[in-house]
Amino acid sequence: MSEQRFGEFVVVRKGGADGGEGHVAELVLDRPKAMNAVSSEMARSLGAACEALAADPAVRVTVLTSSNDRAFCVGADLKERNSFTDAELVRQRPTARAAYTGVLELPMPTVAAVHGFALGGGFELALACDVIVADATAVVGLPEVSVGVIPGGGGTQLLPRRVGAARAAELVFTARRVEAAEARDLGLVDLLADDARTAALELAGRIAANSPVGLRAAKKAMRLGQGLDLRAGLEVEDAAWRSVAFSGDRAEGVAAFNEKRKPNWPGE
Repeated sequence: MSEQRFGEFVVVRKGGADGGEGHVAELVLDRPKAMNAVSSEMARSLGAACEALAADPAVRVTVLTSSNDRAFCVGADLKERNSFTDAELVRQRPTARAAYTGVLELPMPTVAAVHGFALGGGFELALACDVIVADATAVVGLPEVSVGVIPGGGGTQLLPRRVGAARAAELVFTARRVEAAEARDLGLVDLLADDARTAALELAGRIAANSPVGLRAAKKAMRLGQGLDLRAGLEVEDAAWRSVAFSGDRAEGVAAFNEKRKPNWPGE
């Protein structure tokens, strides 16, 4: 397994979850003493790690995890924010946005493994992923209005897309915390498992067995098609199909199917 550290608080691991092939990357939030509260330094590191992952064609799936045994991420570092002047808060905003956007715009499928608290910006990091796996310890929510701000890491846009406008409004306006079973029932998380990290990595391994070209094109089509009417969405889908129809992966996939063997994806 290889490991690369980005600053003090973010680690990327490869080569352990998928038999050493390196197609699954684990993006680890590693500020355990602060329950992964997102400071400016941590935000910069997360943005840099996402840039590196996005540029790595070998990575087919990214799993977002935590090194803390009590929390996935408790959101913005309010102790740091309390010391900011208004001007410093404005200057810090692009750094924070780049971290959340970096996760959201990763081109490969992404899976969040939520153990413990995922609140505010922490839950927004999970919402930025394609699939959220949680365990019984999970507690999620967007409590920002209780401290005079709004979910500013994508929450006001991602949560309604996940659970609908009315349900999202109730959750944001009340700032309430939701425990694991209810979170699954409401669609705030997708899967409940005995161990979120183990289950997320197993899911990632199954995803990574498929064509990297197909995976990225399918994700792009689904993301771009959100919010469009059906006719426009089908045009997005057709463009994505055309982008893969003559790829090396498509040729290998069809050949492997007919020869009854496992594909050896060229990834091009």
